[in-house]
Amino acid sequence: MGIKHKDESDVETSSCSSITVPESGRSWMSDLSFASRSSVSSSFGGDYNNIHKPHKANQVAWEAMKKLRGLQQNGQLGLDHFRLVRRVGSGDIGNVYVCQLRNSSPDCLYAMKVVDKEALAFRNKLQRAEMEKEILCMLDHPFLPTLYANFEVSHYSCLVMEFCPGGDLHSVRQRQPGKRFSVSSAKFYAAETLLALEYLHMMGIVYRDLKPENVLVRDEGHIMLSDFDLSLKCDVVPKLVQSSKPSVEAIEKCVHTCGSTPMQPVLSCFSSTSSNKKKIATTNDDKDDNDEEDGNGDAQVCGNGEFDREFVAEPINARSKSFVGTHEYLAPEVISGLGHGSAVDWWTFGVFLYEMLYGKTPFKGETNEKTLVNILKKPLTFPGINVASSKDLEEMIKVQDLISKLLVKNPKKRIGSLKGAVEIKRHEFFKGVNWALIRSVKPPEVPRDQQKIKMMMMMNKKKIITSASLPKKLSKKEREDTYQIPPNHQQHFDYF
Repeated sequence: MGIKHKDESDVETSSCSSITVPESGRSWMSDLSFASRSSVSSSFGGDYNNIHKPHKANQVAWEAMKKLRGLQQNGQLGLDHFRLVRRVGSGDIGNVYVCQLRNSSPDCLYAMKVVDKEALAFRNKLQRAEMEKEILCMLDHPFLPTLYANFEVSHYSCLVMEFCPGGDLHSVRQRQPGKRFSVSSAKFYAAETLLALEYLHMMGIVYRDLKPENVLVRDEGHIMLSDFDLSLKCDVVPKLVQSSKPSVEAIEKCVHTCGSTPMQPVLSCFSSTSSNKKKIATTNDDKDDNDEEDGNGDAQVCGNGEFDREFVAEPINARSKSFVGTHEYLAPEVISGLGHGSAVDWWTFGVFLYEMLYGKTPFKGETNEKTLVNILKKPLTFPGINVASSKDLEEMIKVQDLISKLLVKNPKKRIGSLKGAVEIKRHEFFKGVNWALIRSVKPPEVPRDQQKIKMMMMMNKKKIITSASLPKKLSKKEREDTYQIPPNHQQHFDYF
C-alpha cells in the first residue's frame, strides 16, 4: 500500500471510536485523592497569554477562575480547588472529567483532562501531551479552547478547560433526520471550523485530527475544536499578496467612488449578495494558481487603481513524515509516508464536510487497510440524496464542487494548499457569509435553549401531578365529621 512505517514514537494513529488509556496498576482516583500534598505542584502556566484572554472577558466561568486566582498568595490553582463530578470522555492520552470550583456556583462547570505521564512515557507518547499543553497555552480564539489552569498531582498532569454541554458533532449528527445535517447546518458548522483552522495555521499549528468527534458544541451552540495532541508546530511567515480576484469590499468602494449606488450595511452573517456583485466577484474564477500569484493587471478593480490585497499566513513549508490521524480522515500524502504539510487539514476538512452531509466518510472500507487503499486509489463519488427545493439543489451542487476541490489526492493541486483558508472562504459555497459577524448568527441547535425547554416540561409535568392528580388534603375536623352525600348525588342511592 506504500505506507512507510516509522519507529513506535512516530507511528501514531487514533481510532474512530474513543480509546481509553490502558489501566495502570494503580487506581486513578485513589492516587489523585490521597497523593501527598508535598508532591503536588500547580501553576497557571506562568504565561502572560494564559492570564489575559480578551475573548473570555466577562464570561462567568472565566471571571470565577480569575477571582479565585486573585485570592491565592501565589496566584496558582491546584486540585484542592476543584471537585470532580463525573467522567465524560476518554481518549488516546487521557480522560476528561466535568469539575466545579469548590465553594462556587454549581452552574459554573469546567472540563479537566487528566493525563497519566508514567503510562504515556511507557508508550512513548509523553511528548504528545506536552505538545497539547504548549498549544493550549497559545490559543485565544472564539472557536478554540481556553486553558484556565494546569497543574500536576503525583504522576498526573491536569488541564482545566471549558466544558461544552452540547457534546460533539458526531453525536449531534446522530440525532438529525437521516443522521445527516442539512446543507445550511453543515455550512454553519463548516464555516466556524474553517475559521478555527485558519487561526491555527496563522499560529503555525497544523491540526491533523479534524473529525466530528473533535468538534464540540458550547452551551450557546457555537463550536470548539478539541484534542491537539496530534498537532504539529512549525514556522509561518505572514504576508500580504495581491489577488487576481477583487473582493466585494473593493468593488463596493469602487462603485461608491464612481458616484453610483452607495454601499449597503451588512446585517446578517449569511446575507445574500447582489447579482451585480456576484457577476464581478466571480470573474476569472478559472485562473490557475500561477496567475493568482503573479498579481497581474486583472487585480485592478476600477480606474482609480484599487487592488485587493489578501493576508496570507499559511505554513506551506511545514513538513512531517509522522503517520498520525484517524484512518478514515488520513490524507494520501500521510499514507504514502513521503511527507505532509498544512494541506492535510484541508483534506480532512473535505472529509469532515462530506460526513456532515452524507452521514458517512467518502473512502471507508471494510477494514482499515481497505480504507487506506481507497483513499489512495478510489475516485470520489457522491451518493444521491433527496432535496426539498431547487435552492437546496443549487447549494448541494456548490458544496459538492468544494468537496471535490478539497479531496484532491495531489496536495499541490488541493484548494487551500497555497493561500490556506483565504482560497476556501472565497468559494461559491461560502458566498454571503460575513465572517466577521458569524458569532451573531443563531446556531442550528442551542443546548442552552434545549435545556430550558426540558426544565419547563418537567415543571409543567410537576404542576399537573400536584394540582390535578392528587386529592385535596383534609383537615382533622373534616376527617372526623360524618360524610354528607351532596344533594345532586342523592338520586344514585335511592335504591338503598
